[in-house]
Amino acid sequence: MAMKGYLDEYEKLVIRMNTPRVAIDNGVCSSATIVKVDSSRRNGILLEAVQILTDLNLSIKKAYISSDGRWNMDVFHVTDLNGNKLNDQSVLRYIEQSIETVYYGENIEVNGLTALELTGTDRIGLLSEMFAVLSDLNCDVVDAKLWTHNGRVASIIYLRDCTSGSPILDSQRISKIEGRLKNVLNGDNDVKSAAKTRVSMDSMMHIERRLHQLMFEDRDYERRSKKEERSPMVVVTVQNWAERGYSVVNVHCQDRTKLLFDVVCTLTDMEYAVFHATINTSADQAHLEFYIRHKDGSPISSEAERQRVIQCLEAAVERRASEGVRLELRHPDKQGLLAEVTRTFRENSLNVTRTEISTSGDMATNIFYVTDANGDEPDLKLIESVREKIGLECLRVKEMPTMNHKKEDGEEHQQPKAVLVSLGSLVWRNLFSFGLIKSCS
Repeated sequence: MAMKGYLDEYEKLVIRMNTPRVAIDNGVCSSATIVKVDSSRRNGILLEAVQILTDLNLSIKKAYISSDGRWNMDVFHVTDLNGNKLNDQSVLRYIEQSIETVYYGENIEVNGLTALELTGTDRIGLLSEMFAVLSDLNCDVVDAKLWTHNGRVASIIYLRDCTSGSPILDSQRISKIEGRLKNVLNGDNDVKSAAKTRVSMDSMMHIERRLHQLMFEDRDYERRSKKEERSPMVVVTVQNWAERGYSVVNVHCQDRTKLLFDVVCTLTDMEYAVFHATINTSADQAHLEFYIRHKDGSPISSEAERQRVIQCLEAAVERRASEGVRLELRHPDKQGLLAEVTRTFRENSLNVTRTEISTSGDMATNIFYVTDANGDEPDLKLIESVREKIGLECLRVKEMPTMNHKKEDGEEHQQPKAVLVSLGSLVWRNLFSFGLIKSCS
């Protein structure tokens, strides 16, 4: 009996050591809520914490990540999207409970739905053709997300049968759907840009992380449009700190929601471990600094690998950058709704750069980011004309663009300055993490 008691206590100790501990403080900083996470070191633990915060649409203003041997200490300064501290106790409890348990991410309830993953060549009118095919095949799009980047497109679409409302399970019908969509996605039929479609069986996948993976697998980071060559949206530098065996990655770009998630997600999927990091935002700019190694403990070892990390992180930031006018459609759900709306976009030469489709009960809420055929801000008269055709009350302009590449004639584009490695920030961060500095400034 005594031995059993010792074993029970040992098991409790192991569970306690491997369970993240969360402390949330609203008093130490006047401008943000402090979320501190202590955890044993394991692969992906940082990404899980960042996922929880970003899935709640919280803004991470600052962060300090430090690893001491087998232990992590992460500190996040977070606000809501309006810049306010978090005062909702239910949100604070959710953060604590989610981080302290196994978190699978922001997942769509897939029971009764069939998930399709798609990659291919982007072009004007592509979304219209995709939804027209699905409507023709009696498929109801319940939820979907679509990203475009560097002439490529990736999408995850959740379907059900329009007539029965049941998931589509028949293998022949699925093959027909995949074949029709692949023909639409193939574009110029270049072997290098061949479309891919597949049914996903992962019911617990994080949708946005999977979109990053699809784009990465499609090697979108290797392609660059002329527009992006003229005005880069992000500056990434990678240097080795030989004395400590780290590779130091600096990212400087315009700040936005979910930026930290996009970068950490990419580093994790490239199988790098983040040992230390400092994230700072000021006005509309963000500076992220990471001290990384391979899983085996080695730093980046070649110029080719260094360039690949730079390309992949640039792509990770650019994929979600919101170009164009954000339009929100709220309309009673019906068969063919998405095909009708996107056909109107196509007929008016509006290009959809990003899409979020969701259905709740009998109501569809769809978000579209649209540009003109050249990828520039569309004329507002054209937007109003499209709204009149679809319905002024149904289709609303929710956000005007911040097009980084558009400048007045004669105005020189100002690129963000590349930030050199700041080893001093590592010392300051460690002092903060161990409680020797408590200022939020």
